[in-house]
Amino acid sequence: MVMPKKIKSQAKSAKAAHTPSKAVKGSKPKSGAGASGPLRIATFNANSIRVRMGIILDWLKKVKPDVLAVQEIKVQDHEFPREPIEAAGWNVVFHGQKSYNGVAFISQKPVEKVDMGFYKTPDEQARFISCEIEGVRLFNTYIPQGFDIESDKYQYKLKYLADLKKYFEKNVPHSKPALWMGDMNVARTEIDLNNPKGNRDHPCFHIDARNAFEETLRGKWTDLFREKVKEGGHYTFWDMRQPATFERNLGWRIDLILGTPPMVERLQKIWIDTKPRGLEKPSDHTFLIAEFSR
Repeated sequence: MVMPKKIKSQAKSAKAAHTPSKAVKGSKPKSGAGASGPLRIATFNANSIRVRMGIILDWLKKVKPDVLAVQEIKVQDHEFPREPIEAAGWNVVFHGQKSYNGVAFISQKPVEKVDMGFYKTPDEQARFISCEIEGVRLFNTYIPQGFDIESDKYQYKLKYLADLKKYFEKNVPHSKPALWMGDMNVARTEIDLNNPKGNRDHPCFHIDARNAFEETLRGKWTDLFREKVKEGGHYTFWDMRQPATFERNLGWRIDLILGTPPMVERLQKIWIDTKPRGLEKPSDHTFLIAEFSR
């Protein structure tokens, strides 16, 4: 989540930032789902994959997801640091550009049917990559942040969501097992950010952005975290430009995993791993993980 201006936060802390979500409290899955266990899918905005490589590799070794979707890799394809990932035994596909945006999939086994971008134009920003694993279609997006609700970038964000809806309508049947994940740069409801009243004109909580996102979800996609966790205080992003936002849990839930009806039925558990956000030189986001029956 690129933040051009500071997010307003309330001084009063919500639930402690290090407390795991109720969906997994006391029952965190063992490392390594593997082919015999559930299908484990995760998403993480790295805010530079080169800077966060150590955190990512350590996390992959511990959690062993089948697939990790990464956003904001911030590197051109010919400079992508694939060597340490592959040396650690992982497969990777990526779609990058210089300095900004960029998306990737890191997986235990090679993914299939990889597709990059949906506009298919030479000037398309690197915000979309899709693939397939075990018959499940995966979509990884870094939705535009929007900068300011009076800016052209905000209008681009609204158009991007409308065009993405058209893409999904054409390419994702209601009955298709599919997951859409990534940094959505939209907090859906008031319980999805610490200070909703102070951020009503923020491009990630403004009513037009929320309506556009809900329209993209309508009739096809379900917010899987909210299938298991109903209360607020659970976040995936904490702004680094304000003091101790993570320690005080002054955050936003903008990183999501969404599922079509078949994947809602297969969902077993979903949780936010907050620990990486407290490490040295962390991303301002953290990991979201979901498990599904195979």
